[in-house]
Amino acid sequence: MNTSHSATSAVPADLLPVIELRQYTLVPGQRETLIDIFDGNFVEPQDAAGMTVIGQFRDLDRPDMFVWLRGFASMDRRRQALAAFYDGPVWAAHRDAANATMIDSDNVLLLRPAWPGAGFAPAFCERAALYPLETSLKSNRNNEISPLVAATIHYLNPESVAAFVARFRNEAASLLAEQGATPLAAFVIEPAENSFPRLPVRIGETVFVHLSRFESIDAHARAAAAPSWRDFLGSVQPYETKPAEHLRLTPTSRSLLR
Repeated sequence: MNTSHSATSAVPADLLPVIELRQYTLVPGQRETLIDIFDGNFVEPQDAAGMTVIGQFRDLDRPDMFVWLRGFASMDRRRQALAAFYDGPVWAAHRDAANATMIDSDNVLLLRPAWPGAGFAPAFCERAALYPLETSLKSNRNNEISPLVAATIHYLNPESVAAFVARFRNEAASLLAEQGATPLAAFVIEPAENSFPRLPVRIGETVFVHLSRFESIDAHARAAAAPSWRDFLGSVQPYETKPAEHLRLTPTSRSLLR
């Protein structure tokens, strides 16, 4: 990763108790266009507004999906930071081009750490300088973007949250580590009212989200197929209202979470 001209996150990762997981459905063939706009124009201005752009990703299984994460120091700070950015000159200058790539940008989960210390660790790498778009495309074509970030969304019965979190904390983290994964963070839904209603978030759902890092796509495939991990997923199905959603994500060149 090129770090000759780089910047760290605006807010330390361990001081981000409010997280947005955003999944954008794009016009077919427009993902690289949005990544070029986003990485070139929206990263530092959002950080400067008081939030932290944590990660931007290509979804390996959905070629027209762009997934990203950003964090905030509080719900009130979220309101202030989003107003500063979306009422500011950078968004005004580039919003039409960005919005033209999108079909839907309302698939947003507002989250908080599942237990004290379950949020993103403060050991973020420096953000790389902006690469030319063609360099990013070439890296993606050659499967050189590493590592893989796996995000899983579990949809839970509200009364099962505490039991699920306890099972995950006591059993799943060690199982993932045995399979070569680096657990990154675990979250539950943030129950507070949306502090910036101009940007909708999903409501009426009870979710648990965990993210792990794998050295490669193959390493993730081996871990996902491990009998111990499959047994664990089977054992927690009674807590769930529908099948879990599994995201295989590769970071863009400027993602902090790599």
